[in-house]
Amino acid sequence: MNESVKNGSDSKQGMGVFSLIWVGQLISILGTSMVRFGLMYWAWLETGQATALALMGFFSFAPQLLLQPFAGALVDRWNRKITIIISDFIAGMGTIAILFLYNGNMLEIWHLYIIAAIVGAFASFQFPAFSAAVTMMVDKKQYSRAASMLGLAGSVSEIFAAPIAAVLLVWIGLSGILMIDIVTFSFALTVLIVAKIPQPPKAADIGKGMRGLWRDSMYGFKYIFKRKPLLGLQLTYFSSNFFGNMAFILMAPMILAITSSDKVALANFMGDAGVGGVIGGILLSAWGGSLDKKILLIMGGIIIEGLVMIFFGIVLGVPLWAIIGFILAFSGPFVWGSSQGIWQSKVEPNKQGRVFGARGFIAMSAGAVGMVIAGPLADRVFEPGMAGTGFLARTFGWLLGNDIGSGMRLIMIICGIGTLVTAIVALLIPKIRNLEKIVPDADHPSVVLEDYKERLNAAYRKRKLTGEECQAIYDRKKAALMQPKPLEKE
Repeated sequence: MNESVKNGSDSKQGMGVFSLIWVGQLISILGTSMVRFGLMYWAWLETGQATALALMGFFSFAPQLLLQPFAGALVDRWNRKITIIISDFIAGMGTIAILFLYNGNMLEIWHLYIIAAIVGAFASFQFPAFSAAVTMMVDKKQYSRAASMLGLAGSVSEIFAAPIAAVLLVWIGLSGILMIDIVTFSFALTVLIVAKIPQPPKAADIGKGMRGLWRDSMYGFKYIFKRKPLLGLQLTYFSSNFFGNMAFILMAPMILAITSSDKVALANFMGDAGVGGVIGGILLSAWGGSLDKKILLIMGGIIIEGLVMIFFGIVLGVPLWAIIGFILAFSGPFVWGSSQGIWQSKVEPNKQGRVFGARGFIAMSAGAVGMVIAGPLADRVFEPGMAGTGFLARTFGWLLGNDIGSGMRLIMIICGIGTLVTAIVALLIPKIRNLEKIVPDADHPSVVLEDYKERLNAAYRKRKLTGEECQAIYDRKKAALMQPKPLEKE
């Protein structure tokens, strides 16, 4: 072993390779969003219950939640490119299975639950693997831009997916939409196969076998809990995800309930929300998110989300819903892009799989609870409560009325207030507000030296280096890192 021990890849691929992958993901997400719209409408017609739609989301969400820490640990062991490819391939197989069942007149709602669970299990690798891969592909200054572009792909798909899917349901039916998704997924998979995604050197402390896997899966939690500002930021997401997911899962059934299952009204809402996400994503992509305190963008976006949820519950009418959906989606890229920028810059690349796995678990666990209780609360508590003469109807009937959908509107207002309070409380905590100053970046000399020291210690334990050789290499590395950088020429 010599001084070529690295903390990560010294060369970045730039935005070129990432942009190529982004195009593939954009096309694939468009097909997937069309299928999601078609299946959501099919499930609503089959059951007429918000619970069915909520359970579709839950069975996809729950496996991702449970497997997230283990997936993150495996991401730091495995080749990240191959991991992403396998995950995408399984998602495509899920679409093929649904197409087969639907064309054979065998598709039932429980089939969607099972397929969603299988696809969701493999999707648990997507967030830690793709986030860590992006860190290696683009420069540190481009982290927020790359994250906003990924969000932009989703928003672009929402603009076109819902209206196109509503038309295609009439022209070619659900089976035609499923076939389109298979084609788009195949294109994205091909792009991933040919693209070059750098792989960071394996961390010195990565474990082996099942015992090591359990230890590695817990590593991310220890990492986050040790850094209180990052923990505070993650707990903020825990709370906002709980309220946000509960509200988001009820938006579609609320619109369908109030408009007598008008798929065009739902498509218009989703399309206008997509426009907001696109514009927000374009602005952040063009700007790059180069702000000293990205935390302000995050909290500002969460505050906006809380306010628009409240208004979404109060107002009625597709035009007003569309405006609110636009504003809600517009704020999303700034929240997500800024958050990704912070995490990718603060966490060492060869530890991001484990840390992002734990991060995903913390954030998604609250969202899973929101998904589970949203449908039953709407169908069994709030909807009957607002339609009757009990406490809910007497207290809120003057504002929301007693028609179908009033109970879901009340839930929306409650979720908006919870989201708003979450962001305000986070801003009042100095460790969260000043996170970017308190937690050093991953390329800070102190962080680089700590990782370098772990590698040298691992080499010493394996008897590849003597103690004196380790100390000499460490001293030279420290001296090189502490040298003042030359001034850039103007």
